[in-house]
Amino acid sequence: MADVPKILIVDDEQSICYVLKLNLEMEGFRVDTANSAEAALRMKLERYDLFLLDVMMEHMSGFELAKVIRSRSDLKNIPIIFCTAKDSEEDLLEGFDNGADDYIRKPFSMRELIARLKSVLKRSGRYVGGDVLEYESLSLNTATRECSIDSRPVALTITEFDLLAFFLQNPDKVYSRAEILHRVWTADVCVVDRTVDVNIGRLRKKLGNYGDRIITRQGLGYGFKTKD
Repeated sequence: MADVPKILIVDDEQSICYVLKLNLEMEGFRVDTANSAEAALRMKLERYDLFLLDVMMEHMSGFELAKVIRSRSDLKNIPIIFCTAKDSEEDLLEGFDNGADDYIRKPFSMRELIARLKSVLKRSGRYVGGDVLEYESLSLNTATRECSIDSRPVALTITEFDLLAFFLQNPDKVYSRAEILHRVWTADVCVVDRTVDVNIGRLRKKLGNYGDRIITRQGLGYGFKTKD
């Protein structure tokens, strides 16, 4: 297994593959895509640490692809997650009967998908994942959801914590308000661009000197600067 898990997305909608690949790569994973089960079977599947499969695809379905994967001795222990609009109880049971480690119903929030993907990878022993994000004496423990500066606790709201975690996971990059909203806020919460500004303002104050590391690029968005 590689230090960074490698994920194969199999979905016949190229736009979905693109969005999933973009977000998972931003999270630090290595990602390949295939637009059909048949295309996936022509790849070296043993190289991957997890398969993220759509169910409803032309010709061979995701369920059928999972059966093939589970029939191979070199693949049978690689986790499978179904990500599909088929959401009946029968569909879910069929997914697990075909070897799924998790079953995520569309539409979903990207945060939920990433959290469940990491959980499956950790259970399989294919992903340790850093629980602590650090910059100098600023420390963020994503397991206990605690923030500290110079070993002194800093009280953050859930949103402020998630916002800081996003920045520390993606340092020295600038993200638009829309990108930040998509990555930090859940899909079922209605918020506006101004919400990002307000939360960043509060976070800057709580971080003291480190608040200056949260930069604003006029007309572009926000980021966390680690390089002077």
